[in-house]
Amino acid sequence: MALKPADLILTDIDFILTMDENLTVYENADIVIKDGKILDIGKDKKSEYFGKTVVCSGKVALPGFINTHTHAAMTLLRGYGSDNPLKVWLEEYIWPAEGKFVSYEFVYDGTQIAVYEMLRTGTTTFVDMYFYENAVADVIRQVGIRGVLSTGILDFPTPGAKTPEEGIRKTVEFIEEYKNHSYVIPAIGPHAPYTCSPDTLKRAFEVSEKYDVLFHIHVAETEFEVKTISEKYGKTPVKHLDSVGVLSERTLAAHMVYPTKEEIEILAKRGVKVSHCPESNLKLASGVAPVPEMIKAGVTVSMGTDGTASNDDLDIIGEVSTAAKLHKGIKKDPTVINAKEALLMATRWAAEAVRMSDKIGSLEIGKYADIVLIDFSQPHINPVYDPYTQIVYSSKGCDVDTVVINGEIKVLNKKVLVIDEKEIMEKAKKWEEKVRGLKT
Repeated sequence: MALKPADLILTDIDFILTMDENLTVYENADIVIKDGKILDIGKDKKSEYFGKTVVCSGKVALPGFINTHTHAAMTLLRGYGSDNPLKVWLEEYIWPAEGKFVSYEFVYDGTQIAVYEMLRTGTTTFVDMYFYENAVADVIRQVGIRGVLSTGILDFPTPGAKTPEEGIRKTVEFIEEYKNHSYVIPAIGPHAPYTCSPDTLKRAFEVSEKYDVLFHIHVAETEFEVKTISEKYGKTPVKHLDSVGVLSERTLAAHMVYPTKEEIEILAKRGVKVSHCPESNLKLASGVAPVPEMIKAGVTVSMGTDGTASNDDLDIIGEVSTAAKLHKGIKKDPTVINAKEALLMATRWAAEAVRMSDKIGSLEIGKYADIVLIDFSQPHINPVYDPYTQIVYSSKGCDVDTVVINGEIKVLNKKVLVIDEKEIMEKAKKWEEKVRGLKT
């Protein structure tokens, strides 16, 4: 039988966790890639194809992780003002630093550092809300990672726009520029119900509908927000947003720490997706989102890190592990958020959250070849009785060995190939010195 051509063949993989609808698992199997997509998958496929071959024995493959909520450029404020109350942290540290330094250069440099970290720990797609998203797009185009990007829109002046009207106009221009791009996926990002008027929210949602893009927003993150919205509008945040008419299958709500039981039913009914950010919520003492209740109600819950100023890393494996253990402890029930569910939040469910489940989120023939290989040949992961369990409870982001996006190798042998580590370390040091100067 004549061999068929392929661009890349990943062979002898110990376990392939496809994360498909059936949670299909292959042992000692191969993945064949052509034209950026998975051409074939299963046992002994390497004997049917020829092309560049990477032997992956001792490794476990699964879909590239999807971080559904972050502020990438805030790597430059990692750890700044930590261990303070939220109000002090924002008003005395974060906002003054952003007001002083946020620019194209700041966002570009911070995003380079973030993308390096995300690639190194297995993230292949991220959802970003910040300012100067054109700088984020430039990093994405150079590196070849997927990004769902939105400029934060608020009712008061920001580094991105002086008015919400300007923010919406710039978002439309960004959507027009990147609407057909392979890696840059435009979205619209009204910041939150307490920073955006009903009119701003409605106009942003109209853009979401007109251009069929994600509507990304922070919702019910803190008790302060719930109290503020309730006093101002006579409704809790989710009910308020529902009355404004901005909840739909396009809506991705970050945090969702304080929905009521009735509001969880509204989220499920409207098809709203949630980005769970447990480590940020813990560090800022915001609380713990009722994730088991949301999943039980049929809400699609995905995994986000939030920005590194409040996390302080972009390691999705760590986030998944925290989520799985946190809810067990809160519920005093070891069966809630099992290892498979935790990984689904970072893969297939996350792909559903960003409305890309037909392209990414599982390893299936015809989908983009966005693949992560984790090194299982290490003492802290062995013995291996269940690969799902070992990833969630034993592995770390630094155990990611190989990352493939759109069929191209971005990380190999734990080395990022597409960003110069020395260069970004120099940039981090430069910005550290500048930011330090604010408090001297």
